Order: sequence, then C-alpha cells, then structure tokens
Amino acid sequence: MTKQTLSFQAEVAQLLHLVTHSLYSNKEIFLRELISNASDACDKLRYEAINDSGLYEDAPNLEVRVSFDPAAKTLTISDNGIGMSAQEAIDHLGTIAKSGTKDFVSKLSGDQKADSQLIGQFGVGFYSGFIVADKITVESRRAGMKASEGVRWISGGAGDFEVETIERPARGTSVILHLRDDAMDYASAWKLKSIINKYSDHISLPILMEKEEWKDGELINPSDEKGGRQPGGMLKTGEWETVNKGNAIWARAKKDITPEQYTEFYKQISHDFEAPLAYTHNRVEGSTEYTQLLYLPSKAPMDLFNREKSAGVKLYVKRVFIMDDAEALLPTYLRFVKGVVDSADLPLNVSRELLQESRDVKAIREGCTKRVLGMLEDLAKHDKLPAPSADGGTDTTAGVSDVLSEEDKANEGKYSKFYAEFGAVLKEGLGEDYANKDRLAKLLRFASSTTDTVSVSFADYKARMKEGQEAIYYITADTPAAAKNSPQLEVFKKKGIEVLLMTDRVDEWALNYLQDFDGTPLQSVAKGAVDLGKLQDEAEKKAAEEAAETFKPLLAKLKEALKDKAEDVRVTTRLVDSPACLVVQDHGMSTQLARMLKQAGQAAPDVKPVLEVNAEHPLVKKLDGSVHFNDLAHILFDQALLAEGGMPADPAAYVKRVNALLV
Repeated sequence: MTKQTLSFQAEVAQLLHLVTHSLYSNKEIFLRELISNASDACDKLRYEAINDSGLYEDAPNLEVRVSFDPAAKTLTISDNGIGMSAQEAIDHLGTIAKSGTKDFVSKLSGDQKADSQLIGQFGVGFYSGFIVADKITVESRRAGMKASEGVRWISGGAGDFEVETIERPARGTSVILHLRDDAMDYASAWKLKSIINKYSDHISLPILMEKEEWKDGELINPSDEKGGRQPGGMLKTGEWETVNKGNAIWARAKKDITPEQYTEFYKQISHDFEAPLAYTHNRVEGSTEYTQLLYLPSKAPMDLFNREKSAGVKLYVKRVFIMDDAEALLPTYLRFVKGVVDSADLPLNVSRELLQESRDVKAIREGCTKRVLGMLEDLAKHDKLPAPSADGGTDTTAGVSDVLSEEDKANEGKYSKFYAEFGAVLKEGLGEDYANKDRLAKLLRFASSTTDTVSVSFADYKARMKEGQEAIYYITADTPAAAKNSPQLEVFKKKGIEVLLMTDRVDEWALNYLQDFDGTPLQSVAKGAVDLGKLQDEAEKKAAEEAAETFKPLLAKLKEALKDKAEDVRVTTRLVDSPACLVVQDHGMSTQLARMLKQAGQAAPDVKPVLEVNAEHPLVKKLDGSVHFNDLAHILFDQALLAEGGMPADPAAYVKRVNALLV
C-alpha cells in the first residue's frame, strides 16, 4: 500500500480536541492508557495462540517496553502482542468503534470541567497520547502476517492521518509519541517509573525500561587540567529491567493490597478517572474455585441503557486472559459492574458458547451476583439519609444516629449516590432474577408524596403505614411533577396516606413481577376502583353509593358520548379537587406503559381507560342538561388524559371545543 491520507471520523476529531484541551491538568494518565492497551494486545495474542501457537513466532515471552529519547523528543510504548494489519490500523485508530459514541459527542458542552468528567465515563484510550504529543507515529504488524505487511500510521491529531505499508520484522505495536516542548519531563526514567508504579503496577506481564547508571563528568580537554568539566549524568546501559511488580492484583492477599492500589487497578480496567464507589475481593473455594475482584463505579456510562452492548467482567483462567465483557458471569441488570473473575476450573479454550452452557459458570454467576448484592446491602445499611416527617417535611434526626461508626462515616451517602446512577437498571432484576427478587426489592428506593428525595424503601413505607392500611400504594408517571400532582392522589393526600412515586420508565414493567413486599400487597392508585378499606368510614361509603345511584342516567349518557374513548364511566371517591381522572382495570396495562411502548416502536394494545368523575365537582354537575354536553364530555376526558401526561388523540379538536365554550 502506498502512502495515503485519510480523514478522522467526525466524533474522533471532536474527541481529540476535547482530550487536548480538557485533560491538560491530568496529563500523566496517557501512560496508563497506552500501557493498558499494550497489555490488552498481549492478552489477545495469548488467547488466540491457544489454538494457534505459531502466532508466538520466535518470541514467546510477552512484554511491554517503555523507552525515551530526549534528543529526538520521543517516548515509545512497544508491545509484542497481537498487532494490527493496515486495515485494522485504519479502523481502530481512525474511528471510535464503541456504542454510545454519537450520544457521547452530542453531550459535549464546551465546558472543559464538565466535558472532562464525560471523558472519564467514556474512556479515552489511544487518543490520550495527544495530551503530551503534537504528533503520534504507530508502527505495527499483526501476528502471523509477513514482515513486509507492517503498517505505519501518523497523525498530528488534527483532521486527518497518514497510513503506509512498511517492513517490520517484529510482530506487535510501537506507539511513538513526539513530545511537545512543555511535556519533555516525560522523557525521564524517574518520572516514567513513578507513573508506572502509580497506575500500572498491577499489569500481569512485565513492563521493561532500559537500565541507567550514573557517569561522572569528564574534562573537556584531558590534557589541560584547568579546562572545563563536562557535567555527569545518567546514561543507558543497554540492559532492560522490569519496573512493575507484574503479578495480578487479584491473586495477591487482601492484606498486601492498599486501597490506593485497588483504586488504580479499577481505573486501569475501566478507563474511568473517578475512584470506584465500592469493591469486593474474594477467593471462593469448593466444587468451583475462582477469585473475584468486582467494583461498583461512581458514574453510569452513557450507554447504560443499551442492553445490547457488550458488558461484563474480564474472564481469566489460571491468570491467562480469556475475554473482555464475559456477560455470562453476571446477569444483564448488573452490567455496570467492572472487575475480574479468574477461574481455576474452566478450560483455556473456553468460548462464549461454552460459557452459556457450563455448570461451573452458572456457579460463578450465582456467586458473583450474591457478592454484588451483598455489597449493595452493606452500602444501604450504612446510608444515613434524613427520613420524611409526618407533615411531609424533613426530619433531620429521624433514622440518624448521633454517633456514627467509622464504617458508617466511610459509607455515608454512598448508596444514595449509587442509586441515583444505577437504580433504574437495578429494577430490571425483578423480572430477570427470580431467585434474588426479594433481596432486590429491599434495595429499591422511591420518592413519595411526603418527600421529594428518592430515599424511601418499601420497609420504610411499611413502618409508616396508617393503622388499618392494608396495601402499599404507588403511582407510575412520566415525571416526578406529573406523579406528585396527579388527580389520583387527591383522596390519599386528604387522608394523609403516603403514596410512592415511580417515574422511571422501567417501573411499571418491573412491578409486574412484584405483587407484594413482605406479605403486604402493592396497589397502584391508578388501577381498579379505589378501595381504602378500613381507612374509609361508613358515611363516605354510603355517600359514594348514593352518588353512583343518582348519577346513573348521566353516567349512561357520558358512556355513550365517549364510547370510542372510554371503556366505562363511573363515579369515584378518589377525587377531591379535580372533576375527572383516568384509571385502568386491575391487572390491565396502563395508558402510560402503552404510550411508552409505542414511542419505542414496539407493539402495544390500544388501551381504553375508565373515566372516573367527581360527583361533587361543579363542572360535572353542570353537565346534566347542558346544550354542550358532547363537547363537555370530550373536554372532560381529554383534560383527564392531559393531567396524567398523555395527549388527546385529536389535539386540534380539543382546542376547537375549548375555544367554542370560551366564546
């Protein structure tokens, strides 16, 4: 291939600009990223060589080498891993082949601090080299290809890059950074070693640097003892030494690992800038033996809700890397968990298909799931949030101990932070993981009609239930405002009954799999006829029955006028201030869920709701005998639809009717 110039994918160009401008204060992470990529390339060769040992060629020992040349102003990170072909160099270095990229780029604001946090969620990888370099040269050859099929890739990090074929005897990849003048301190052995020890000490293969030794200064003119002296300095010896510990962190005893080392290993495998929220490290022995090191991130990735994206932990077998994103090791609803599982029982040539069928993998999956849920339960136990008071305000003392333990202090607020990022995904587990459904239910948190914070658990709600209350009441809606101001809540507010507000898109689907909590049934306030049981006195029940009888003729007329829209029309006791509301029958699909399915392009039945009217409302009383009966009936229905976040089937007709009545 002759030299050719190609353009970067648009997202890459935007990312490069952001990398060079927003990450300037944390420049040293570029070395972590490039060494991590080199390590991954060696892991991939080791895995492919399980079935084709010829890929090792004449270099079976995998390694990463870091070298520098102050005179040439270059820093080089080399590996003898899998390498790249010319086309792979174009594909991997010129485009971002990662789901969620367009969504990522669309969120860039130009605010360097905010955008820098976004990069932390996205991962910068190879492009981080441009933090310190004004030009990057990549030379590579894929294992198994001819020496004449090497490739050289060059870019200045602007809009394009050059690619050409070269002769390269050694397999693997060399990334050559042409350092900017303000980054020349990275052409220093001491500086590079300190960064490697900080970020990459846990890489499981050797990271080599050339040894240096001090050489004393010499006379510039040895024949003249009064002549000037050449200053002494560090000179390379030509020998290479390993500068990292080189043993897998998960294989070491927990007592030998510092919290900082756990954090840096997380950053290495996740490409995240922030520390993890929590982690668990365990060796499991028994019929299936494995080691797990699992992390909870602090921030959700932007493609969290893309269930099709590859996700999961890294799988090793006897410390040999097998695959990234081994999704069989954790259920889909825990796809945000990062980490490593190292099995002593699985075969080295295990494939994704074998993973799905293996009994050992099933045991590992169950063990990892229980360990993650245990981590979450521990965080939740120590989360000390103010509880809602009876008057709907915040009681700053309820549920908060005067003296917090050290563990409480370390974990205070962590579960709330986790839930804000990942709570909606956790709810998917109600439908996916029947065995752990009850554990998951205890971990869920909601806002309620008495508090705005998403902090109320089912257990909290049960502890505050009124005497005689027989159900946990909840409402689903598109937004917190729509839920809190829903007409369906009016009688509950009047009687001081707390209602849980559920506004995540997954809520209604998830609650189909949870009919009760600890023996107490869950009841949607927007499904079925309202029945407050012992909380409704006999006088109220009698008045409701009389109203239903008195309004029978009017209800029949309304039902006829709205026969194309409403399944039924009935008098209700759930309304206090509003004239009408929409509900569905028990166990029926809500209008909200039907709307959501249609918006997602999925098939959904046409839901005909029930119109409930408030017999005491002036507008309802005015209906009887009105010459505008039909128009009022349709306005009543459409306003009830609007109140729950829906949209009239014919908005123009609704506006026309309202305008006619106003005139």
